[in-house]
Amino acid sequence: MKAFAELTEQEILALAISAEEEDARIYADYSDGLKADFPASAQVFTDMAAEENDHRRRLIELHRQKFGEHIPLVRRHDVRGFARHEPLWIVRPLGLDRVRKHAEAMEFEARRFYERAMARTTDAGVRKLLGDLAEAERSHISLAQRLGTQHLTPSAQEAEEETRRRMFVLQIVQPGLAGLMDGSVSTLAPLFAAAFATHETWQTFLVGMAAAVGAGISMGFAEALSDDGELTGRGHPLLRGIITGLMTTIGGVGHTLPYLIGDFRIATTLAIGVVLIELWAIAWIRARYMDTKFLRAAFEVVVGGLIVFAAGILIGSA
Repeated sequence: MKAFAELTEQEILALAISAEEEDARIYADYSDGLKADFPASAQVFTDMAAEENDHRRRLIELHRQKFGEHIPLVRRHDVRGFARHEPLWIVRPLGLDRVRKHAEAMEFEARRFYERAMARTTDAGVRKLLGDLAEAERSHISLAQRLGTQHLTPSAQEAEEETRRRMFVLQIVQPGLAGLMDGSVSTLAPLFAAAFATHETWQTFLVGMAAAVGAGISMGFAEALSDDGELTGRGHPLLRGIITGLMTTIGGVGHTLPYLIGDFRIATTLAIGVVLIELWAIAWIRARYMDTKFLRAAFEVVVGGLIVFAAGILIGSA
């Protein structure tokens, strides 16, 4: 890699050309990745890609005038001090907040580059163009705001917000809720069966932890292997599997921890209290994100939990 201070004026122009080309392609990729779910925001990035391409054309024309037709291949990763931008296939699925923050960082880096490049050049024509481009990059935030005003109408913003909510529910809430329900309910039977069979808190704790961890691993693999998310839009299978596995384990561990207490009655009373809190949390999440009335969600969850709880006690007391 070469230090920026070591670049010649021709190499600075060549670097600016390749940087503008890369930024334009990134914005075009963002537009393509967003157009299915966020068409208005996709158009914003299409227009920003066109702006970067215009910058590239102006830089190429200046290079022709000053140095001829051959443009040296100088790229960001050849020069120390530039941030590395992740390729699009790594950051999919695209989220609006992540994309916009990344775009802001790119514009800030581009402005700093042109300001530093202008200070390194002595040719009047080169300094003028670099200064103009620095000012253009500085105004890109207001450009994005203007484009947002043009393309992100109130109805478009409302539609995109609803799409974002649906994607959050589909990719985060649903796998997390499935894990929490399984961990909170399915581990009740082995936990309380062990509790009433042995009346020993430590043995009950070990059974509960084994059930919680085992259920978390099982549910995590089951969710990750259920589908790849390409057709259903449910997101990356690895992320879904991790969310489901963790929430399953948390759901099982919650009512297991009280059995670290040596007194059986106190531990069991606290465990039952934790179960009630877990069932309330599941009902609230279903009511909040799954468009289910709270009383109906609470009734369904509590009935299911009580059946499993009763089965555990009956088996343990047999």
